[in-house]
Amino acid sequence: MHRRRRTALVLAAAIAAAAPLLTACGNDAHPGAAAVVGGQRITVAQLESRVDEVRQAQRAAVPDDTQYQQVVSSTSSLTRDTLHNMVLDQVLHRAARDQGVTVTRKEIQRMRTDLERQAGGSKGLETAWLQKYGIAPGHLDDNLRLQLEAQKLAAKLGTDTSQPAFWQALSKASGELHVDLNPRYGSWDVQKSSRVDAKTPWVREVTTAGDELTA
Repeated sequence: MHRRRRTALVLAAAIAAAAPLLTACGNDAHPGAAAVVGGQRITVAQLESRVDEVRQAQRAAVPDDTQYQQVVSSTSSLTRDTLHNMVLDQVLHRAARDQGVTVTRKEIQRMRTDLERQAGGSKGLETAWLQKYGIAPGHLDDNLRLQLEAQKLAAKLGTDTSQPAFWQALSKASGELHVDLNPRYGSWDVQKSSRVDAKTPWVREVTTAGDELTA
């Protein structure tokens, strides 16, 4: 596989899962917010909407009730993972901006066309991103921008997305943005640029779509 495409997949896999470390922090200074990044709120309603988009796409792709429930069960941490993606998107964008990195619409379209060719078409790519990374079709281009920013940032730093220098740049951006997560979703590890799961009795990983956003 071409190195650029391989890098995109590696980063997407890294973004899709946060490290489950045994610590938690945060405060209730921002009621109604799932997270605050750079002084801007990611509201619980925005997070719920993003998760609903994924669940609706999964439901459309898997009409059988039993199979759909299996999909929901296998992605029971979707809410927390989605928030992690939303925060990391902003952190990476800040790190890229700090290095003068920009991504054009043309570059995103070129990447999408390339990936669609590999996946057998637009629908194949949307399905692959939904199944592997929990990205709803409506946010596919946003995620591809994220991939391109990561690639170009790594190139600017003379490294790649798997190396410490890349993640150190994200850690620096995390510190600048003062990421603050609502404790129900864990906290943010500035050094690792990842969500730290909160092990609290009132937050449970659920196995049904109806419960997921009320845990």
